[in-house]
Amino acid sequence: MSLKKELGFWDIFCISSGAMISSGLFILPAIAYSLCGRSVFVAYFLAGVLVLPSLFSKAELATAMPKSGGDYFHIDRSLGPIAGTLSGMAAWFSLSFKSAFALLGIGAFVRILMPDFPMWQIKLVASIFCVIFMLLNIYGTKHAGNLQIFLVLFLLAILFYFVAVGLPQVDFSFYLNDKNFLPAHRVLLGTVGTIFVSYGGLTKVVSVAEETKNVSRNLPLGMISAFVVVTLLYVLVVFTTVGILQNGIIQNGQPTLTPISDAASVFMGPIGGVLLAIAALLAFVSTGNAGIMAASRTPMAMAKDKLLPATFGKLFGKGQTPLVSIVFTSLFMIAVILFLDLKMLIKTASTLKILLFATSNLVLIVMRESKMSNYRPQFRSPLYPWLQVFGLIAYALLLFEMGTAPLLISAGFIVVSFLWYWFYGRRHTDRAYVLQNIIERIIGKKLCHKSFSEELREILLQREQIITDFFDETVLRAKVLDIPASVTQQTALEMISQTLCERLGGQSSYYLQKLQEREKIGSTLINSFLAIPHIVLEGENLFELVIVRSRQGIDYGDAQHKAHAVFALVGSPDMRTKHLKALAALAQIVQNQSFAQRWMKAQYESELKDVLILASRRR
Repeated sequence: MSLKKELGFWDIFCISSGAMISSGLFILPAIAYSLCGRSVFVAYFLAGVLVLPSLFSKAELATAMPKSGGDYFHIDRSLGPIAGTLSGMAAWFSLSFKSAFALLGIGAFVRILMPDFPMWQIKLVASIFCVIFMLLNIYGTKHAGNLQIFLVLFLLAILFYFVAVGLPQVDFSFYLNDKNFLPAHRVLLGTVGTIFVSYGGLTKVVSVAEETKNVSRNLPLGMISAFVVVTLLYVLVVFTTVGILQNGIIQNGQPTLTPISDAASVFMGPIGGVLLAIAALLAFVSTGNAGIMAASRTPMAMAKDKLLPATFGKLFGKGQTPLVSIVFTSLFMIAVILFLDLKMLIKTASTLKILLFATSNLVLIVMRESKMSNYRPQFRSPLYPWLQVFGLIAYALLLFEMGTAPLLISAGFIVVSFLWYWFYGRRHTDRAYVLQNIIERIIGKKLCHKSFSEELREILLQREQIITDFFDETVLRAKVLDIPASVTQQTALEMISQTLCERLGGQSSYYLQKLQEREKIGSTLINSFLAIPHIVLEGENLFELVIVRSRQGIDYGDAQHKAHAVFALVGSPDMRTKHLKALAALAQIVQNQSFAQRWMKAQYESELKDVLILASRRR
């Protein structure tokens, strides 16, 4: 049972935006200022630039494979179930902690309104919000998405108003007169690494790609629009805040935890401070809501693949939502809120997020280089592969700046995830993945009897909302003859006859005679690439298709006319209507400009069938 497609452009835009605008904007600027000084807005811009490789890579992967699970699904199907288990656990872990941290961030701004608010009550409020968002997500993705649209649009309006009023009051000399405006590159890079987590939520929207309407348009457009708007806001809001507070952003030797509200209080009065405190609350609320929505899809996808118990993947209620996965994720977040110190764990989650970003670029390279005919993204990353290589190098540098402790904790987490796969996942899953195809192509030997192209076909059918018909069913059960060498027409007809004998019974000589008689009436060679021999057989309810691909060509007696694709159709008189429909379907398919290229590019028998099933035609 598939998830409902309920999310449109504004849902995607607001989920992505809401996942970014939280602690990264309302708390982090002062901490980042303490690291690199007045160039902090430059660090925000550079962090955004480093997100671009993963933004484009994930947008392409999501339009090619719009499935719940996002990073997990793409990594699992490209690099294999071991990498899938590690990435799934890492994605869920980092998203859950980031969302829990966002809900706890509410406390810093509640204290503006109520200074005596104790920590245990702050944690209680965060837990209550977590329960509310859990119920919204259980009730249905659309309702959670509607709340997200309202929260984010209201939040963006407040922030743009803050910039419009505050920017003219910035003392630009504060920036221009600083001779040491840009710090040492190591300091700047370290600050970028700290800020990078602010953009971490941008791409997690791919986790709900399966629930997105018109995913080929809405997902890339929503992600890119969110990136442009939020990056612009980050730079302008931080520039305005630092320019107004100046050195006052550090109070009593410590960076303020409410820099945006403090700046608003300077040029808008107490009301401005309260208004931005409300905006911060909305930001934390939207991040928590989007976090539960996206994080819960990862264990659901892993359960479908039998890497987690099946109960995590079951859909419930009218909204068809993953109840157990949502509840489990929410309870974990509540436990984190109530009992754990998040500081080091958040940094560790950031390290895992950078690892996931790096892996997504590697996955795109693997998918492109696999040359799979069924890999058909409707959005393609620009500047391939240089953008992805740049991303891999940049993320490696960021990881180096994260420190020893987060890297060691991440390594321990990876070991635990590997042990889970070894003792549970390995025993329950046997799945093909793309890296196998590449290795098989290099060594010239088949390693697995399965191919991911078959699963990719089902994904594409679902993406295009194609309902298979009689012809598709005929293709799926058809016998495929993939002939590597050049053969004569006679040899090809003999091979087809033998196949028909095996499928329908009788003598192969009977089918050969029928095929030869049809050729005497008129050659079935349509052009220099294609032949469609078709005959009528005695009997009832008989209909069969034999698919032949000859890489070197089938010689029809003319050196310039060698068939590389042969579709032999046979059927009894009572199947004449279906016979004609099959001929009409083939006629539409072979007229497609990309047919010949995809036909010769296909590596497996299943991919040859997919060239026919996934071709554009009237059904």
